[in-house]
Amino acid sequence: MDSKITIYSADWCAFCHAAKDYMDKLGVKYTEKNVEEDVAFAQEAVQKSGQTGIPVIDIDGKVIIGFDRPKIDTELKAKKLV
Repeated sequence: MDSKITIYSADWCAFCHAAKDYMDKLGVKYTEKNVEEDVAFAQEAVQKSGQTGIPVIDIDGKVIIGFDRPKIDTELKAKKLV
């Protein structure tokens, strides 16, 4: 089963880069939505998370705000992605 992971990020956001680098290191595929390039992505991120901070990481419907490695690991394991 292909799980859907989306990372809402911006080029200037260090934690966004950390989240993407972490997924790359784990070999987990994700879709990046740059909130600076498309205002619709920013609105989507706010709608999902209820706030304006990034990164917003959506792991198959489970939304994680910020680069919270323990939460990310828990969700990736729960969805059998690692």
